Amino acid sequence: MKATSIIKTICLTVLTSCSYSEELDLCTLTVQLQYPENTIEPYAGARVELRSIGRNAIFVDSTDANGTTRFTVTPGIYEASSTAQFLDSTTATWWRYNFNGVKSMIIVDPDSTNHADITLKSSRKRVVH
Repeated sequence: MKATSIIKTICLTVLTSCSYSEELDLCTLTVQLQYPENTIEPYAGARVELRSIGRNAIFVDSTDANGTTRFTVTPGIYEASSTAQFLDSTTATWWRYNFNGVKSMIIVDPDSTNHADITLKSSRKRVVH
């Protein structure tokens, strides 16, 4: 009788202590590309990569017409980068512009603003036909 009571107590303890929630905390991170002055305006379709530091996960999305993209990720530390090329053929001399930028140590947390600006640097090369 005593052994049965002990087994019942152990079973009840194990069953009540096994409550586990599989819900993940998700946060929305907004990334805004900042283009250099006198180059181009923000455009839809610029590629933005978001890399999770320490978890080896990479997320890829493209910008909207305002140069903004949004990622829904778990809290953590991230690095965002963008690389784009633009061909300017509006004049007799064609130029290829390259835009590159990176922002490191972006902390994503439910209690923070979760916004990052990437300032892009540009270089240009003359296109010869």
